[in-house]
Amino acid sequence: MSFNILDRIKFFYKKDFSTENYFKKELRQKLSELQNTLNISIKNPKYFIKALTHSSYLDLHPELQKSNERLEYLGDSVLSLVIGKYLFDKYPYEEEGFLTKSRSLLVNRESLAAAAESIGLQNFILYNQRYLKDTVEGVQSILADALEALIGAIYLDQGIERAEKFIISKLVKPLEEGDSFLLDTNYKGQLLEFTHAHKFSNPNYVVTKEEGPAHNKEFTIQVFVGEELMGTGFGKNKKAAEQQASKIALQKLNTTL
Repeated sequence: MSFNILDRIKFFYKKDFSTENYFKKELRQKLSELQNTLNISIKNPKYFIKALTHSSYLDLHPELQKSNERLEYLGDSVLSLVIGKYLFDKYPYEEEGFLTKSRSLLVNRESLAAAAESIGLQNFILYNQRYLKDTVEGVQSILADALEALIGAIYLDQGIERAEKFIISKLVKPLEEGDSFLLDTNYKGQLLEFTHAHKFSNPNYVVTKEEGPAHNKEFTIQVFVGEELMGTGFGKNKKAAEQQASKIALQKLNTTL
């Protein structure tokens, strides 16, 4: 790179607080490495510092004042626009329902977290480990939110074309290679649609067991259709257990009808 990123940090923050006192070597290194990872020349480091700052980190460094939540909001909007246009152009003969479902599968929390992990975003995020305790659900949420915030930062710093290139290459293409984004893994939603279509009772989910410490629980959930037990699922959170139970229920219903 043709410039020292610390010089830019100093320039943009010199009116806010002492750069030398706050920006330690670790943070300077994070920004420099992120710049190389994204293969861009960062113009305004403030955007990317905010994108990396989880709200829990403000407990340690309140001088930062704001977390990445506003950038997350912006990034989510940019992401929705880019994905929507991409699917609209690539699948000209598909109906609105297909496009909507495909977009939701591309931008769900699991897909975003996987894309974030693929670029090593977990190595750059600033958060309070004591507060979040590194739970699977917590880390996944942090990764997904940070990726959206990063997209917002790229958009502000580099423009829509660079943001679009990043989204397509890091999120869409890896999933598209195996058409995995076309596979509807929302088994809970599918089960609800199935029961409606066949005029069955709505699925009823019951937590039958909750084990482990608060930061590492294991849930057991059963799903009933009417009075009949249709499936049992296990997971680190209720959502995962419900999805597994729903998948089993769908398999059972499809084989019995």
